[in-house]
Amino acid sequence: MQSNVSTHGMVVTPHHLASQSAVAVLREGGSAIEAMVAAASTIAVVYPHMNGIGGDGFWLIVPPEGDPITIDASGAAGSLASLEAYADLTHIPHRGPRAALTVAGTVSGWNEALNVSQEITGKALPLARLLEDAIGYAADGAPVTASQAHATADKLAELHDIPGFAETFLTDGQPPEIGSRFVQPELAATLKQLVEEGLDSFYRGPLAERIAQGMAQHGLPITLDDLHRHEAQRRSPLALQHSHGELWNLAPPTQGLVSLAILGITDRLGLQNADDAQTIHRIVEATKLAFGLRDAHITDPLHLDVDIQRLLADSSLDQLAQQVDEQHAAPWGAGKGPGDTVWMGAIDNSGLAVSFIQSIYHEFGSGVVLPDTGIVWQNRGASFSLDPTHLLALAPGKQPFHTLNPAAARLHDGRVMVYGSMGGDGQPQTQAALFTRYALQGVPLQQSIAQPRWLLGRTWGQTSDSLKIESRLAPDTIARLQGLGHSVELLPEFSEAVGHAGAVVRHPNGLLEGAFDPRSNGSAAGF
Repeated sequence: MQSNVSTHGMVVTPHHLASQSAVAVLREGGSAIEAMVAAASTIAVVYPHMNGIGGDGFWLIVPPEGDPITIDASGAAGSLASLEAYADLTHIPHRGPRAALTVAGTVSGWNEALNVSQEITGKALPLARLLEDAIGYAADGAPVTASQAHATADKLAELHDIPGFAETFLTDGQPPEIGSRFVQPELAATLKQLVEEGLDSFYRGPLAERIAQGMAQHGLPITLDDLHRHEAQRRSPLALQHSHGELWNLAPPTQGLVSLAILGITDRLGLQNADDAQTIHRIVEATKLAFGLRDAHITDPLHLDVDIQRLLADSSLDQLAQQVDEQHAAPWGAGKGPGDTVWMGAIDNSGLAVSFIQSIYHEFGSGVVLPDTGIVWQNRGASFSLDPTHLLALAPGKQPFHTLNPAAARLHDGRVMVYGSMGGDGQPQTQAALFTRYALQGVPLQQSIAQPRWLLGRTWGQTSDSLKIESRLAPDTIARLQGLGHSVELLPEFSEAVGHAGAVVRHPNGLLEGAFDPRSNGSAAGF
């Protein structure tokens, strides 16, 4: 089970067409960031149940030298999204116009990332070149993946009557067949307009006005002024000093803290020589403790009650590690639920590395497709609470909690690694599995991703908070986990429930290695 290896550039995405879009840009001398924008635009077209330009994005950019740069391209709640406006409800719905309550930030992130690219490299490819493939696939069509077909069929009952959904995503009122041609002419026109007017037109231009008209027509609580106010934010990453190197992730409103805390706790538990049962048990127990930190603290960065970086200090992680019981599973509450997302990574021949996530939250987000745009709008605002005393209480202009958190690391031996996954609660757990296997236990990169994984909590529409494990895991390992008190539920052998992981590594000799997830439609491509 070999990883792909190259010398000039490497990219990993969960859809092979997006990988090819990125590699083509790298071949033309584009940076890893420009390649990622090409991949991001393509995958927004060909994997529409997982992501789109009506969603949010987060960037973790690691230059060849110096400090990483992160971009928070997530939108805040609309100015009409007040507790009073939702007073007739007990919780925010997951579908429909009232679920589509936050500004879509991902296009602003592409724009800001391209600014970073030009600052670093001093040059830029035309935007028309970067979005060329995406426009082509939207206009001429792309094959429907099994993932899209199954998601459409599984969620049809709750999405069928949402404004714009049936016309955009169904064929004669039915879910599309696997391998059929899926055409999105309105989205193609929108992407062309972004090329002609610039990416900022999504927020401040003729396109923004058309988007705002559609939002008003369907009753979304977002206005043109809300689009005008939105800007992607450059932020400092969270950092973890690990025994194997320095690790980075995203600061609030994301759960990057969880991913780093898990690896910080397990760094104190001796995983290098642990077997599968010990590895899984220790990571799961660390996950429970890290989720406790998340639920107590993570919210809009303007509303934080603690310095999140301090929670990753040695003293804090030492205390948490001491709470892990090697012999018994701790009780476990409820997770944050599902999240359908794409993680993608790229490294170019200069060593510039990108870890990137783009999402509309649940499959097809809110389900609302804005008129004359082809844009399906996210439902990330469903993570707000309608309890005014809650940490995540809804308020106009407030950023929602995000599960999204792309990861990166500089290892002490000189390797640079970008890695990540999709899947709500599963993202930090999959990151922990991948990093532990590859960086600590010496498992080859592709094998680290393909090996059986697990998920504590809920994802992909499931409602149980058991410890879900792919059934390929050895029966003895499963029995030992049950003996430790874990409520084990078996998943199919290769289950999308555990996410679509990926990784790209730059070795000290300059060789690039990439690995993709066989659970996805993706590829690792390089040259």
